[in-house]
Amino acid sequence: MDITEAPEEISALALAFWTWAVEFLPRFGAALLIVVVGYFVAGWVARAAASAVKTTGKVDSTLHPVIHSVVRYSILVLVGVAALGQLGVQTTSLLAVLGAAGLAIGLALQGTLSNIAAGMMILWLRPFRAGDFIETADVAGTVEEIGLFHAQMRTWDGIYKFVPNSQLWNVILTNYTRNPTRMMQIEVGIDYDADLARGREVMTETARKHPGVLDDPPPLVVPLAFADSSVNLQLRAWAPTATYWDVRWEVTQNIKRDLEATGIGIPFPQRVVHMVGADTVPAPPAKIPARKPKPRAARAGDEEKASGPSDRSRG
Repeated sequence: MDITEAPEEISALALAFWTWAVEFLPRFGAALLIVVVGYFVAGWVARAAASAVKTTGKVDSTLHPVIHSVVRYSILVLVGVAALGQLGVQTTSLLAVLGAAGLAIGLALQGTLSNIAAGMMILWLRPFRAGDFIETADVAGTVEEIGLFHAQMRTWDGIYKFVPNSQLWNVILTNYTRNPTRMMQIEVGIDYDADLARGREVMTETARKHPGVLDDPPPLVVPLAFADSSVNLQLRAWAPTATYWDVRWEVTQNIKRDLEATGIGIPFPQRVVHMVGADTVPAPPAKIPARKPKPRAARAGDEEKASGPSDRSRG
């Protein structure tokens, strides 16, 4: 390139850059403004939607965080499409690219998609809700929040658990707080010499006197088993699920108090051994004294005496 033509080339490049900047920078500024404003609008609308849902009281609390997330991310997707359209990107081709990318991402994230599917089924069928105490073969605790991907739980000793939804859907799950009432089973052993009917009566009356025990169905005491050291009685009484453990502990303490006040003992583990025919058992045979071995010197002399005549006869 001729040196004399260099200023003209630079001027042409500068003019082309200036033309592109004048045309593109306003679009870029508008797209950036859409993204920033849309980000804050998405958060505000999501919070407003979640607050409105909570105010109505007609939607279960389990769905509140899900509604917040769905509204927020839906608005963010629309904001992204609008910003790209402002930059001149064709949205139709963009949707096709996003569809292909979504298929590839879906194949790569099969585990994540299974968690989303499990989360949707949990939110639809609702085998448990936020605040329920549930248990599976791997985890047990109180559900604090249910999302599309995972559930947050807190164990009885205050440990935080992050559980994928697939681990809560394809397993046998026990919900301890789903029903409003729950039966307690308290097993007590009494002496074999005690009056069985009286023991059952005392335990039944103790349960009836407690204000936390329900009258319907009424408390029932059944003889459960003849154990090694006692006759085992079992109290079956119903209590509200919210106060189940408090009622169970108090009734157990009151049963011990009332049984002891009545004179009915709760025995320690014991075993009775009967010796049958102790007087007719023959005496053991007398021990036969063992023969003492002869000293080595004496044995040597005996061998000489035994071998002496034979040696002389041979001579």
